[in-house]
Order: sequence, then structure tokens, then C-alpha cells
Amino acid sequence: MKLYNTASKQLEEFIPIKKRRVGIYSCGPTVYWNQHIGHMYAYVQWDSLVRLLRYNGYDVNWVMNITDVGHLVSDEDEGEDKMEKGAKREGVSVESIAQKYTDQFTESLDKLNIKRPDILCPATKHITEIIELIQKIEKNGFAYKTKTGLVFDTGKFPAYAQFANLNLKEQDAGSRVTVDPEKKNPWDFLLWVTNQPNHIMQWDSPWGRGFPGWHIECTAMSVKYLGEKFDIHTGGREHIPVHHTNEIAQAYGAFRHQTASFWLHNDWLIFEGEKISKSLGNNILVTDLIEKGFSPLALRYLILTSHYRKGMNFTWSSIAGAQTAYDKLKEFVKKCSVLSAQGRTTLSKEKLKKIDGFREKFLESVNNDMNFAMGLAVVWEMIKSNIPDMDKLELLLDWDQILGLDLANVSIVEIPEQIKQLATIRENLRREGKFVEADELRMEIEQKGYFVKDTANGTVISH
Repeated sequence: MKLYNTASKQLEEFIPIKKRRVGIYSCGPTVYWNQHIGHMYAYVQWDSLVRLLRYNGYDVNWVMNITDVGHLVSDEDEGEDKMEKGAKREGVSVESIAQKYTDQFTESLDKLNIKRPDILCPATKHITEIIELIQKIEKNGFAYKTKTGLVFDTGKFPAYAQFANLNLKEQDAGSRVTVDPEKKNPWDFLLWVTNQPNHIMQWDSPWGRGFPGWHIECTAMSVKYLGEKFDIHTGGREHIPVHHTNEIAQAYGAFRHQTASFWLHNDWLIFEGEKISKSLGNNILVTDLIEKGFSPLALRYLILTSHYRKGMNFTWSSIAGAQTAYDKLKEFVKKCSVLSAQGRTTLSKEKLKKIDGFREKFLESVNNDMNFAMGLAVVWEMIKSNIPDMDKLELLLDWDQILGLDLANVSIVEIPEQIKQLATIRENLRREGKFVEADELRMEIEQKGYFVKDTANGTVISH
């Protein structure tokens, strides 16, 4: 299995720290607003990664944070806290906002058949761990105080610019200097904020009453649940220059090493060529798709046709095409499930070799930096092949453990015994060449609300 590691900027063979065990930390949502399909693009990809690892035999512990404090509107050290902004917008408490949009997020996960992370951890429930980590950073000489709070000293970390290839001399941070001229470097960032007395959420700390910076929560919670060294850290590409760069700096300040072996970043889903945003009026939710008659799993299918590092352009025609393809997969599963009662045939060596070839080709695709699009191409190649339908179904359902399209739970209408008997009699009549009588039986079956289709593998009954 190979994954592209942002830290090394190359494709690497994935080897876990502990044999057969994998720890993954994913940057989760800031729960001040609805999570739209652009956000959900990332979580479908990371869920599929977790599924793939588990399919490959790894015991995976997937941890994701919920940011419910400290994420300022600039993603840096200025502006209003997003959670408090959401509370003011709706005239309710910060806690109510956090619960409302955490629920919206987890409901979207469920609709997209994203298995919930093993640990979903809100920042406000881990203030003690955050303070303890900051104390460790300060003790090691990587922090200093200013009028705004306790600041991380990036000058003590020579490799600060390396992860994101930052050109610090050209970095435009003038506004941040204005906010806090006491900073040694404009890009030094707050670990603990103490200069906002009107902030609703505040806690006592060794540096005064205040609240944590956004970046520190992910380092604190990832090491709490996964240890000081774990395997994979995921996020969007927007996290690379600030959030993840600062996470790496914090980890060095506390532990003298990076926490994650692999850093994986997804590109964005855009809507008809434009970034998704509330101001543009294209803030589409999973529930909006349902109201328009689309299945959430059609969106999952569409997302899997892209590569996570390239992102995708969502259009109404593309989701319609994905719905058609997904419906065809479901119909195929239904057809094969009806045929299953007829038993399996003995396979030739040629067809056995084909089955093994498809299996190898699919796994080679998805294990190559999560190329689920190529995996889907193998799915359709396999379905169109001449191997028996029952073997196609077995492969499809096996692979769906990774794809997550929930095909094993496609509902199949129970055909009444009377209809089955009429279909059997009709098939016998056809074999005897009595096509007029057979056609009369077909019309009788249709009058009862069922349909029969003659295939190379026998008669298929549908409702």
C-alpha cells in the first residue's frame, strides 16, 4: 500500500509504527455552521481510507476532533471566534450552536455511510490536556508572553517553513504584526489567548484566564488518544501552510519530533467551477441533495470517481450521472440476489483466472494512493465481463467493504410463492416450445404487478 506523504512530498510505502495497528487523526469540523458537501468530500475520502486499511487487515483507531472553541475567523491570531460568531448570529448559547451543528455533521456522516470515527473529541472537553501540553512546550523554552497571551516561538524551530515550503521573507503578515507588535516573528502563533475579556468561553490557566489557540487542540488530542507518535494525520490542503505547519512546530516544541509519520491532504470539491461559500449561495448540504431526489450514496459514488489529491468539480449533471451509475449497481445486486436461489455453476480455469485477475487489479488500484476512481473502473469492467453473475456479485460486495456504497443492504422485494410457481411453469412451457401459453402466463404475472425477464442465467422476476 502506497500513500502520498506531504511531509516528504513523495509517494511512500505505508508501514505502520506498530505491526497491524494504525492510528489516524483527522482534522474535524468547526461546529459553528452547517457542513456542506465540500466539507463532506474530505470525510468520504478519509472514511474510505479507514475502510481500506481495515480491509487490508489493520486494526485502525480513527480519531477526529470537533472544534468548538478557539478557531478565529482568520485561521490565525485575529478576529472573532467562529463559535461565538455563530452564537450571536442565531441568538443562542455557544453550547447550543456546538450541539446543533455537531448533530448536523454526524447526521451527514450517517447519510453518506461514513462510519463514525472511533473517537470524536470536542476541544472544550480537553482543556486540561491542552494546558498540560502548553506547559511542556513552555518548559522546553519554546514559548513567550505578550499582551495577547502565550506565543509559540517559531524561531526556536529552524524547520518551521519546511513542511509547507513557506517563504517567510515574503509572507504577508503585516496585519498580524499590528495585532501584536510584541511578537518576535510575525508568524509566531498563540498557544493561549488572554487579551479577550469579553470572550464567552474562558478557563483559568497558568498564563491567566483565557482560551486555547486553534492549533494546539489537535496536537493535544491526537497524542492523548494515539500517543506521541502515530501513523497518519489527514486534513484539507488549506491546512498545510498554517494549521498543520503550526501543529508540527508544537510537536517539536513538546517532544522534539513530529507526531505523524504520514500527512495526507485532500484537495477541494468546488461547485460548477467556484468555491463553495454562503456568500455565493452555493452552500449545498447533503439534505439538499435528498430534497432534489438524489441519494446521498450517489454523492459518495461521485466523490469516489475523483482522486482525493485532485479534488473535483461538482455539477448537477455530474450528480445525475452518478445517480444513474449507482442505480445500475443496485439493480445488478437485486438481479443477482434473485438468481442466487438457482445455485452456482462450476467455473472453468479461464474464468477462475479472470476472477483472480479482477481481484488483483482492483486491490492494486485502491492500494495505490487511494485510487478509488480506478477501482470503480475495475468494478464496471468486471460487471461487463463473462464471468457468472454470482461471482460478480461476490466480488462487488467484497469490494464494497472499501467503497462503502452499502450494496449489501440493497432492498430486494420478496416475490410471493404463487408468482414464483407461475414463472416456473412459464419457463417450462417455453422450453417445450409452447410460446403462446407462456406468453399468456407472462401477462397474468404482469397483471398481478410483477415482471419477468428472460436471461442467459434464467428468469428474473421484478416488482
